[in-house]
Amino acid sequence: MHFTFRQLQIFESVARLLSFSRASEELHLTQPAVSMQIKQLEEVVAMPLFEQMGKRVFLTQAGEELYQHARVIARQMKDAKEALESLREGISGRLDIAIISTAKYFAPSLLSRFCELHPAVQLKLSVSNRAGIVQQLQHNEVDLVIMGQPPQEMGVTMAPFARNAHIIVASARHPLAAKREVAVTDLVQEAFLMRERGSGTRQLLERFLSSHGVEIQPRMEMSSNETIKQAAIAGMGMAFLSEHTVKLELQTGRLLSLPVAGLPIVRDWNLVHHRDKRLSPVARAFKAFLLEQASVTLAKMA
Repeated sequence: MHFTFRQLQIFESVARLLSFSRASEELHLTQPAVSMQIKQLEEVVAMPLFEQMGKRVFLTQAGEELYQHARVIARQMKDAKEALESLREGISGRLDIAIISTAKYFAPSLLSRFCELHPAVQLKLSVSNRAGIVQQLQHNEVDLVIMGQPPQEMGVTMAPFARNAHIIVASARHPLAAKREVAVTDLVQEAFLMRERGSGTRQLLERFLSSHGVEIQPRMEMSSNETIKQAAIAGMGMAFLSEHTVKLELQTGRLLSLPVAGLPIVRDWNLVHHRDKRLSPVARAFKAFLLEQASVTLAKMA
C-alpha cells in the first residue's frame, strides 16, 4: 500500500474538519485538488474513507481507523519541524498549551513572561474544564497542560510548580461570616454553589466532606467560576474555590474566606503531558521556565 505524506496530510485535515471546503482553505488548495487527492488515497486503500449525506461529511469505519494514525503522524511531523527550526533559530516554533479553567487567573502572566523571553514562540492557549483537558491529553492535541490533580486513568508525566489552596467563600452578609470557627458539620444545611459533576474542584470538595461524614446537596450547579463568584457575592450561597480564583474579591471584601475547620486544602498546580509524548525544544524550554519562575511570579501576584 503506497500513499504519499501529502495525501495523508490532506486526509487528516478533511477528517478533522469534516469539510472539504474548510480543508482546502486551511491547506491553501482548491477544493477539486483536495477531492482528487482523497479519491486517489481511497483507490490506494481500496475502501471509501468518507461518505456524504446531504451537505454533511462523515468518516467511514476505514476512515476512522486511518484518521487515528494520521493525526499521530501529523503531530510527529509538526514536532520534527519545530525541533529543526529551534536548532536553526533558537527557541522558536509553536507551543500548544491547555489550562484548566481555574488556572486562567494566573497562567496568562506566566505565559506573557515566557513570550517576552522568547519572542519567536507562537503560542496557542485553550481553556477547558477537567473533562476537556483529559480528552486533549488523551488525543495528543496539546503539548502541555496546566491543571491540578492529573488523571489517574492514563499514563502522564507531571511536574508540580506551585501550591494551590482551596477555601470556602461567602458574602460578608452570610450568617457564618461572623463566626471565629466553622465546623464541617455546620455546612450540612447550607446552600452550596458548585461546579459541574466531573470538575476537579467539585471532586476535591466532595472528598473533603465525605471524610467528615458530611453530605450536601448543591443549590445550583454552574460550569463557570465567574458565575459562581457573582452568585456568592449576591448572597445565593457559599462556594468552594481556589484562592487564585477569588483573590481580587477577597482583597476588596466582596467575598470572605470562611474559617472552616480543616481548610484550606492545599494541593499542587502541575504541568502535565502524556508519558509517551516527546516534547519539542520550545515545550522543554517552557517546562524549565515554569519550574524555575512560577513560584516567584505567583508570589508577586499575591
